[in-house]
Amino acid sequence: MTDANDEVEETMIAIPRGTVVLAATPIGNVGDASERLRALLADADIVAAEDTRRLYDLANRLGVHVNGSVVAYHDHNERNKADGLLDRVETGATVLVVSDAGMPTINDPGLAIVRRAIERGLPVTCAPGPSAVLDALALSGLPTDRFCYEGFLPRKHAERVQHLRMLLPERRTIVFYETPHRIAESMDDLLDAFGPDRPMALCRELTKDYEEIRRGTVGEIRQGVIDVPPRGEIVLVIGGASDEEAAAAAPATLSVDELAVLAIDRALEDGLRIKDAITQVAQEHPLPDGSLPNRKQIYAAVLKIKE
Repeated sequence: MTDANDEVEETMIAIPRGTVVLAATPIGNVGDASERLRALLADADIVAAEDTRRLYDLANRLGVHVNGSVVAYHDHNERNKADGLLDRVETGATVLVVSDAGMPTINDPGLAIVRRAIERGLPVTCAPGPSAVLDALALSGLPTDRFCYEGFLPRKHAERVQHLRMLLPERRTIVFYETPHRIAESMDDLLDAFGPDRPMALCRELTKDYEEIRRGTVGEIRQGVIDVPPRGEIVLVIGGASDEEAAAAAPATLSVDELAVLAIDRALEDGLRIKDAITQVAQEHPLPDGSLPNRKQIYAAVLKIKE
């Protein structure tokens, strides 16, 4: 027969000692906080928080008392503080890393301490949870089997246009973050880059009371942004290129003879052996399927030119 004390012990959450724990925090709805997050906030020896005020606010809303020491750990100091925190891990401490919302390292601090922990052979684990990227992807209705996450779009117009043009042949579903004060400009650039018919979704205020998912084409979403400017935190999900779009956007493939001419020029300009020049040129001009041109064919073309 199992008594009440045994049941309590079975439900207790183990806190890994001598470990860095990356913990996801709610992105809007505090009800998404896991029991594991609550236990970690209460029992970790050190809590490294992106914003200490927001950490205490979250703890208060969760009804949790943070018993460990709290340190500010943000974009401007994470590299300098990583080793000091890891020194504590070596002595057996649990160091909990949390960002303001979502999973640390995903457009938030955390990567520096993960890399240094790996270099120093110290254990790192995750307490997974809410993610705006995955929420938006799941709710968009667009393919989820292959996707890429591009973070925030560049702030400057020219850089944003260049970045979007680079993504034109991307076949995977693309996920971006964007801010309300830049969304109109970004939608203009998305329209110019991808055209009006590419499917997309604009997701805002995910998990919050005013959560909204706008689905349609780039042209339709852009008009909606003009008519009813969205507020709050925004995630954009763009459908990947079709085979035809990817082929049209891919850079022109050079012929074997053109590659041979480039290799000859490279060898003369840089003082390289022709075989080394061919290797460099082949690596710089991949074929549409990602494979490299045949170096033997290029070498044969070089010999023919030199006859």
